[in-house]
This record gives sequence, C-alpha cells and structure tokens, in this order.
Amino acid sequence: MALNENTFIGEYAYTIDQKGRVNIPAKFRQVLTEINENTFVVTKGLDPCIWVYPQIIWQDIMAGLRNLSSLSAVNRTFIRSTTRYASFTTYDKQGRIQVPQALIDYANLEKDVAILGMANKIEIWNPGNLEQVDQANLELDPAAYDDLADKIIL
Repeated sequence: MALNENTFIGEYAYTIDQKGRVNIPAKFRQVLTEINENTFVVTKGLDPCIWVYPQIIWQDIMAGLRNLSSLSAVNRTFIRSTTRYASFTTYDKQGRIQVPQALIDYANLEKDVAILGMANKIEIWNPGNLEQVDQANLELDPAAYDDLADKIIL
C-alpha cells in the first residue's frame, strides 16, 4: 500500500441532510483504494463522534476483535460496543454516505458537522462537542505527548 492510500488528514466543515447523508470530502475519496469498492464502515467512536473506516481497514479491526477472548467481560463489552452499531455504507455519486439514525443521535449531529482525517479512519463530529473535547484535552499532561512522540519512528 502506498503511503497516501487509505490515509486521511485534515479537517472539513460539511452538513448532514435530513435523510442522514453526509458528504465525504473529495480528498478522502481520492485516497480510498479500489479494493474498498467505495465502501466504508460507520460505527460509534470512543469519543462522542462517529468513526468511519475504509472497508479494508475494518477487516483488520474485525480480525483483532476476533482475537479477543469472549470469556472476559471487558472484551465482550468492547466488542459489542464496536460492532453493535457498525454498518457498511457505500458513497453515492455525490460522495455522500448514509449515517444510521442511532449514530446521528449518539454523536448529537444536527446540521453542521466537522469531518476529521485521523490517519486510518475518519471522524464525524458535532462541532460543539469537538470543541468541548479539544478544551478538555488541553488539560492533559504535556509529558504524555512527549512519550507518544518518542514512539513514532521518523
């Protein structure tokens, strides 16, 4: 896989229509590899947002989930919360995907949405919720960022 394939960066402002459709930015569609067949998987994020994965990345996530023991209550809960609301969606000729109502409600999406590239996935946010999470994250220990930066191979 080339470096830019299935790699999403940047932030975009869009709207979600009354039918629950939202446009995937053209730059994100351009890096989606053919093997994905224009298909994404949408599911709940761990933050109050929607995670949108290319189909091929979702297959890797499912393989990882299958490796978790269902004998552990924590594992079962995590698997359930990840897969329960997941659904496949293919973008239409206008580049829009359908977002299920349960996910719209979970992420508190109204009209305006923020779409963020998160390397291997896309996040869809209510802009107000994103601002609140960003403000809360300002309180994180800066040393934690240093520790993460040390783990990235440059």
